[in-house]
Amino acid sequence: MEYYFSVKENRKIEIKIKNSRFICYLQYAETFKQVKHFISEISDLHKNANHNCWAYILGDKGDTFHSSDAGEPSGTAGKPMLHTLQKHKMTNIVCVVTRYFGGTKLGIRGLIDAYSESVETCILVNKLNKIVKLSSFYISTTYDFFEILKHRLSSFDFHIAIKDIEYTADIKFSIEFETHYLEDIQKYLTEIENSGKLIIE
Repeated sequence: MEYYFSVKENRKIEIKIKNSRFICYLQYAETFKQVKHFISEISDLHKNANHNCWAYILGDKGDTFHSSDAGEPSGTAGKPMLHTLQKHKMTNIVCVVTRYFGGTKLGIRGLIDAYSESVETCILVNKLNKIVKLSSFYISTTYDFFEILKHRLSSFDFHIAIKDIEYTADIKFSIEFETHYLEDIQKYLTEIENSGKLIIE
């Protein structure tokens, strides 16, 4: 399974390169509306900055993305930012780097390195969150079989969480797991259901 990553909470770092200030912001986003709002928010916050460059990636597999140099020479800001996000296999992420010019020109290579470094530094501030989709089943079984089933579920090669246990005439509970294991779990539970030892609600 190929995983992608994002941030859980907003991040901000500032670095200085040859007296130019580079302020990088990262935020989780699932929609273009959220992306647009964040870019506008940061741009309004730094109205007097020389540049507010941005990049974003959306989609389960990071297949929707775009970037902007926001007035910097073509290819020196937005694309290096985007490539840095992609290098870390990120999606559902929007990044803005604000630049306050410090009086010394950095040149094409210098700008590419500066914008890449800004994003890289912000990413490495903390561990990234793995993005996973979860699926669940609600199950009813007997008291006798519940412990057996719990043990069997714990023996899978991946984590299955047992939640919301209700002790009634039977034991009712839900199991939660990463969606890409859905077919395996469904097949396994259906076999047990066919033997009459549980009911998938």
